Amino acid sequence: MLQEIIKNAVEGKGCAPEEALWLTGRNESELVRGATQIREAHFGNKVQLCAIINAKSGTCDMDCRFCSQSGHNSTDIETYPFIDAHALETQIHEVIDSGNRLCGVVTSGGKLSARELEELSESVHKIGGGNPTPVCASLGRLTEEELADLKTAGITRFHHNLEASESYYPKICSTQEWSQRLETVKAAKAAGLQVCCGGLFGLGESWQDRVDLALTLRELGIDSVPINFLYAHPGTPLKDTPPLSAEEALRIIALYRFLLPTATLRICGGRTHVLGDRQTDLFAAGANGLMTGNYLTVAGSQYESDLDMIHRQGLEIVST
Repeated sequence: MLQEIIKNAVEGKGCAPEEALWLTGRNESELVRGATQIREAHFGNKVQLCAIINAKSGTCDMDCRFCSQSGHNSTDIETYPFIDAHALETQIHEVIDSGNRLCGVVTSGGKLSARELEELSESVHKIGGGNPTPVCASLGRLTEEELADLKTAGITRFHHNLEASESYYPKICSTQEWSQRLETVKAAKAAGLQVCCGGLFGLGESWQDRVDLALTLRELGIDSVPINFLYAHPGTPLKDTPPLSAEEALRIIALYRFLLPTATLRICGGRTHVLGDRQTDLFAAGANGLMTGNYLTVAGSQYESDLDMIHRQGLEIVST
């Protein structure tokens, strides 16, 4: 059965829900071998990199139980309003001029104001001259019209995670419905933007929840899926949640490669904390994308060390 599932995934067919649940009972080595074969069939030795800028930090009015930036939680982080245009443009250039990395501009809160969106659009337009740029954005709930304006300014991809399956989401957030997140993802696609949409794992969700989320992403036609692992921030309701083991994290990556064989799987938040010295195994497990540098409120990995890890495995960095 495993070989048939691998064959179908190599041909671009994501496995069926019952097959995915069956895969969760396989051992790690079986899953990883299959995931490697699927990744190589669709992406060869190519890897995409991205980095993010925390352009507006903290005091978010949503109550996400995992988030250090929620105003409902009592975390010790730096908070500041939307950064000025010069600082934003400087930081964007630092990312995109340093190598083949997409640059994600990320802001806290339910959504940016009209004034903030205009400032961001002007900065991106200045950088790209009205042409598409390697700048992505994660700005909360926006309308299709607002998203279309961002595309016109030169933003190429919009990031908006669903975070968890529809059934599990109410356990981690009560101030925004899962359906609202879904509406934003659909609006970004309708506006003609590429969309980056994934989730956060280690919240206490089941394997069924993980499969359900992947199936939703597949139905939406998402081709870029960020995979994040919980970092239990002090001061959040999930502060005492034990971290996923490296093995379970790698099994999640592998399962998503079987379910989403042609999507770019980007390993993002919590990577260094959860995978530790097994970070070198994430590509074998099926990943073909990586967030480098720091995360929003937690230190990440150094760009140079990530480059070294990638090159030592004979992988090639590509921009798209």
